[in-house]
Amino acid sequence: MIYPVILAGGSGTRLWPMSRSLYPKQLINLYNEHTMLQNTLLRLSGLNDIGDPVIICNENHRFMTAEQVRRIDINEFKIILEPAARNTAPAIALAALVLDDMVKSKHRQDPVMLVLPADHEIKNIEAFHKIIQSGAQLARQGKLVTFGIVPSSPETGYGYIKKGAGLDSPDPAFMIDRFVEKPDYDTAISYLESGDFCWNSGMFMFTASAFISELGAFVPDMLEKCRTAIESGIQDLDFFRVDKATFETIAKNSIDYAVMEKTNKGVVITLDAGWNDLGSFDALWQTGDKDEHNNVTSGDVLVHNVTDTYIHSDGRLVAAVGLEKFVIVDTKDAVLVAPRDQVQDVKKIVSQLKAQNRVEAVSHAKVYRPWGDYETIDMADRYQVKRITVKPGAKLSLQKHYHRAEHWTVVSGTAVVTKDTDEILLKEDQSIYIPLGTMHRLENPGKIPLELIEVQSGPYLGEDDIVRFDDVYGRDKESGLDK
Repeated sequence: MIYPVILAGGSGTRLWPMSRSLYPKQLINLYNEHTMLQNTLLRLSGLNDIGDPVIICNENHRFMTAEQVRRIDINEFKIILEPAARNTAPAIALAALVLDDMVKSKHRQDPVMLVLPADHEIKNIEAFHKIIQSGAQLARQGKLVTFGIVPSSPETGYGYIKKGAGLDSPDPAFMIDRFVEKPDYDTAISYLESGDFCWNSGMFMFTASAFISELGAFVPDMLEKCRTAIESGIQDLDFFRVDKATFETIAKNSIDYAVMEKTNKGVVITLDAGWNDLGSFDALWQTGDKDEHNNVTSGDVLVHNVTDTYIHSDGRLVAAVGLEKFVIVDTKDAVLVAPRDQVQDVKKIVSQLKAQNRVEAVSHAKVYRPWGDYETIDMADRYQVKRITVKPGAKLSLQKHYHRAEHWTVVSGTAVVTKDTDEILLKEDQSIYIPLGTMHRLENPGKIPLELIEVQSGPYLGEDDIVRFDDVYGRDKESGLDK
């Protein structure tokens, strides 16, 4: 059985303002109607002998991750929560240990792990499936397999893998000679011309036992701490929480450094399937559908005398005149403008935002919660207006605020409001006032989304002014995440 292991972590910096730390790129739709995470899972459809996916994600993204998986009709899956970012080696180790324990308890065959980052695009699905089957054969022979992308240009933004001796395989496969860091341009040209190098894709296949064995040989401390973090972990609703105190003591390390550069079992299979790591706006321009002037646009965009440019609008009209090789990204609360060859420095803007404790580094104007979402539509001193949407059957926590009062008006749907000891039914165009310090809860008992307008008023309107008394999603009583 082949078990997909999806690495769904991310900091949300390289594609700001489209992505944020609470809403990173793997959770947004960059090139079609599905998100990056959903596309990663959907492209596995039709593969034989595929088990339920295991997804590794940050605990702050857990509800959105689970919701997105369910929306594509995948109902059997496991989500392992990372309490801190520790790079790929510990994340993959957690999945390997969980899968190893699972198959041993059920007396099943050693599982083959298909490790996939959740932020890649692959256009030729048939070729990708064929390579996976070849990789599974080698993995069952005890090899640690990675997929090397056939390079199409002297790319300086990727690491490279040098191919060694060839192997007997249905698809081109080689022992790994060595891994190479991101080269300068001249070196990248020499790699391309030699034909001996592939781009390092970050995708892997191996059995759980083979990876555990090699990790134990090269980084035994990491393996033991991961094992302890799992043994001390707990199941929380749909999620498995590893022990935070133990996991945070693990040193950050990638699978390349921890295992693949040291093992003598490493194999690279070459893959030519329209692969792209959508890690920058320049990558989105390169892979996007271009007009007659080499522009890639999405949303309400008008251009004149513009070439080789990427423009994205989340809503309002964006008009551009007389630009060449630029990036313009307009969201509801932020606009980015940069030359394409400098757009990688967007992370410096994000650093400034974090230093100033600005919310734009963390979340969008629309903020997602396990019960639905809310969007701030107006804000000034002592008041704030939000549009709130509650999913059918969902309910907010039972809570109160010390510094603000709230006034709710139902726009569509039906609401059940708990106000201290009273329970009140509200229909469209009806409203209710929640005084400061009043215990309250909002619930959608209907079969359609509940939409309402909330007006907050008071001396302090921060998201951390909340005390929870009951929460069906297991959130902390005072977590700093409102509702």
